[in-house]
Amino acid sequence: MKKAVIDCPCHFDPQKTFDCGQCFRFNSDENGMVSGVVGNRYISVQKCGDKLNIYGVGQSEAEEKIVPYLGLDEDYDKVNRDIEEHFGKYNDTIFKAEQVSDGIRILRQDKWETLVSFIISQNNNIGRIKKIIERICERFGEPFEQDGKTYYSFPTPSSLAGAGKENIFACGTGFRDKYIVDCAEKVSGGEIDLEEISRMNTFDAMEKLMSIKGVGPKVASCVLLFGFHRTESFPIDVWIKRVLEKYYSSGIDLNDIGNYGGIAQQYLFYYERYKSGGAN
Repeated sequence: MKKAVIDCPCHFDPQKTFDCGQCFRFNSDENGMVSGVVGNRYISVQKCGDKLNIYGVGQSEAEEKIVPYLGLDEDYDKVNRDIEEHFGKYNDTIFKAEQVSDGIRILRQDKWETLVSFIISQNNNIGRIKKIIERICERFGEPFEQDGKTYYSFPTPSSLAGAGKENIFACGTGFRDKYIVDCAEKVSGGEIDLEEISRMNTFDAMEKLMSIKGVGPKVASCVLLFGFHRTESFPIDVWIKRVLEKYYSSGIDLNDIGNYGGIAQQYLFYYERYKSGGAN
């Protein structure tokens, strides 16, 4: 098995990063190892002191592809200072949330995979989302062999567009089947150009994503944050509504949350889950 070893920056915890609801193809074990598929690679990540062991890729591929995927090239001291400046003026909640959530980083995920994943995520829990995505990948993705085992890449837009609504429904998607088909047809047909969206301002990008059936403000915000690395994007779901009502009852100006409001959102989300015993 290939293995790479890199210096692990501060403010990175693999388990927290993959347990905060931003990615659905990774699982952790009791030894702190986090494993899953990135593109056409199956990787495992384990923090050992000030080093990070990455299994499944060689040193050059880890440095070129996995380091940016994990967000390890971003200065989280700078990120946290910006968050503290914009949220700390209201109260000290963000400082507590930072402390509990320290180690979470926003991944740089594939745009298409993130889009479909968060369409599936609607009115769903993390365990079920993972199972649905696993079935979709096994049925419509491309198999690849690694270390004697078979894994599956995420299906292409054309693959899902050609799969048909009934076959997608059979993966357990429920009412989301028609949304996935609509999304796949629009992306494969060129009506939705994800690279073009990446060049738009955040408002226009939101509007374009919401032209896909089943994509509302929350899903579009999640896709921008987790797939386009728009760290200013601040998804608001039931959890975050509760957080805002609980800790910012006097109000907070969501138009002035800085360049990393989306990362602050993850800190607050994880903090509230932690205080609630990790309930999903």
